[in-house]
Amino acid sequence: MASFVTEVLASSGKLEKEDLSGKISKMSRKVEDTKEEVCDMINKRYSEFLLSLQGSEELMVQVDEVSKEMDVLKNCVENEIQQNIHVAVTEYAMLKQQLEKNTIIIKMLRHLKEFHNAMEELNNALLDKKYVDAANQLERARASVDSLKGWKATQLPLLSALSSELTVQRENLIYHLGDEWKGLIIWRLPPSKALEPADLKSFLKVELNLRQACSKDSEPKPPALLCCVLQALAIQGDLQHKIKLFNQVLLKTMLKPLVMYPSLSVRVTEQQDEGITLALQCLEESDQEKSTPSQVYSKLLLVLKTLHTYLLDVSIGNKKLSAILGELIWEEISQCIIHECLLYSIPTNSSQLEKYNIVIKETEEFEKSLKEMEFLQGDSTDLLKYARDVNCHFASKKCKDVIVAARKLMTSKMHNTVKITPDYKLCLPKLEVKVKVKQETTQDEIIMENTKQLSAWSLCIPPCRISESVQQLMELAVNTLCEAVGSSTQCALQLFFTVRNIFQLFYDVVPTYHKENLLKFPHLAAIQHNNCMYMAHHLLTLGHYFRAHLPQPLSDGVATFVDMVPIFRKLGAQCFLAQMNVQRAELLERLSTAHNFCNLDDEDNYIAASKAVRQVIHQLKQLGTVWQDVLPVSIYCKAMGSFLNTAITEVIAKIMMLEDISSEDGEHLHTLCQTIIEEGPLVFIPLAEEHKNKKYQEEVPLYVKKWGTFKELVIVLRANLQEIVDRWSDGKGPLAMEFSSSEVKNLIRALFQNTERRAVALTKIK
Repeated sequence: MASFVTEVLASSGKLEKEDLSGKISKMSRKVEDTKEEVCDMINKRYSEFLLSLQGSEELMVQVDEVSKEMDVLKNCVENEIQQNIHVAVTEYAMLKQQLEKNTIIIKMLRHLKEFHNAMEELNNALLDKKYVDAANQLERARASVDSLKGWKATQLPLLSALSSELTVQRENLIYHLGDEWKGLIIWRLPPSKALEPADLKSFLKVELNLRQACSKDSEPKPPALLCCVLQALAIQGDLQHKIKLFNQVLLKTMLKPLVMYPSLSVRVTEQQDEGITLALQCLEESDQEKSTPSQVYSKLLLVLKTLHTYLLDVSIGNKKLSAILGELIWEEISQCIIHECLLYSIPTNSSQLEKYNIVIKETEEFEKSLKEMEFLQGDSTDLLKYARDVNCHFASKKCKDVIVAARKLMTSKMHNTVKITPDYKLCLPKLEVKVKVKQETTQDEIIMENTKQLSAWSLCIPPCRISESVQQLMELAVNTLCEAVGSSTQCALQLFFTVRNIFQLFYDVVPTYHKENLLKFPHLAAIQHNNCMYMAHHLLTLGHYFRAHLPQPLSDGVATFVDMVPIFRKLGAQCFLAQMNVQRAELLERLSTAHNFCNLDDEDNYIAASKAVRQVIHQLKQLGTVWQDVLPVSIYCKAMGSFLNTAITEVIAKIMMLEDISSEDGEHLHTLCQTIIEEGPLVFIPLAEEHKNKKYQEEVPLYVKKWGTFKELVIVLRANLQEIVDRWSDGKGPLAMEFSSSEVKNLIRALFQNTERRAVALTKIK
């Protein structure tokens, strides 16, 4: 009967459902018991640190069995739900929810089991120095902990203990790897203080020892232990940091010194016990200030090839370790090669540019070798671009050197002079002239020719003295333009505008740098005047001379300096006029001590006036001597004439202001004025040869505007009334040419007493 009831219930599905409920309840209790036991075991192991190996193994087996039962039960439940979903959706959903919860717990237990197994295998791998396996097991354990953290419902109290254990084991692994690295890669360095001043001797103590790296028995390659350590570091993400530190030491103590010091080289030795050693050594003292590119490349390749063979030829993922190191060092070492080697190998003369192809080829070979070792990845680098752009660098270096040399000349002493004569010619190179077909000369053209020709000296510089530095400056400009001839367009443009910059720099620097001396010393002011006129003279034709031989657009008219000519002429004139104003002020100041030439019958007044006149004559003679053979004759005579004119104009003005001149005063005034008339022309000594100066002394009236007026005044000071009237000659005589009627009347009133004769004379002055 019971079996019949059972069959009936089973056919209706009710019995099976009740059995499932019972099984699920039993399974839930069993899962909870297992969870408590596993958590207790894990807690004791990683939080309380109690050893229970046998119990843990039994628990792991129990977890596996419960997991299998859960899978069977899950499949059974899913089948039952699909068959009877229309009957008991709600009931089966609750059962499924309970089952899913149990499934999550089982998964957590599996992750705990994975963590435990990974830790066990990690410790075993460390003991056997299987560092790659150890690193992988650590990552496996981390993945388990991360999975546990990912479930929000998870509130395991031992999660923090697992994380701490994971951190401890990682630090332990990193320590072991670092210890192995230090044993395999050994640096022997001088004290850090010794390297600060970058002394050559301190680098001789630098050594790099690669242990276990020998190649006697087999093909040279990195040791297996080193490969294992590097791969483990990569797995743990610490390789980049290690290589970065290694790269910093390598650059600072070995690669850069090899570039910077020509006498340094590297010695590679191999010993069975010691491995491979790279040490810096000093060759014989070299006179070279900088290494040649070929020397630098050979030294660097020796170091990098050795490192590649015994250290860097290791694959890390899909990259070689040499590629990782190359990314770190290339930019810095290439810049060092450029600035400490290639920069100084740039030719200083355009004729040497063709030879520089050797350096370009050496640079290409250097980069090719680096690419073979995978230090370099790209096709073209800054290093190779720099070498190939030699024309631009040559022009830049040439321009820089030219500007530096020009500024040095501008700030040198100006008083070292050279004599410029009319037959002087600037040393210009002989350039190939483009021959034009000469057309037949017609009869009309012959007739139009002027029979009178200009003098050979018409457009020549007048004899004078200029600074030796300015002559050298002009030669520097010419030589730079010669370099531009035949150069590339860009190079020629740079060089041409550098020459323009030289003259612009002269305009800005010289007046400022020598400002005090130019105002203080009349000799230097005259030289500066000549310097400016000399440069303006040559700037007229300098651009025209080179224009046809320069590339476009310079040959189309851009190559000119004519616009600078008025600027330099004005600069020279302003400098000389400023000095003349200083000297003129001194002249007037000396004349101001003459007490206005009044009351000369007083001895003190006469002495003061006489002293003032003598000082003026002395000052003019000093200027005449200082400027002798320096200024062009025409400028010299105009300048001295201007000063003498200033002096006598002041004397005339002071005398004309006197209202009463006694006979004794008149004699004294005549004496003083006569001194000026006699000695004034003697200040005109433009030439060193004394006999040649007489001509210019006789031409004083041409340069001194008031000379005739002054001479007439001197005559009047000693003349009687009749002589004055005769020289006036009804406004047609020489006196009337220099003075107005009112001025002559005032002189008569000052010189003569009020008498009938004076009254008659005054009436005749109209």
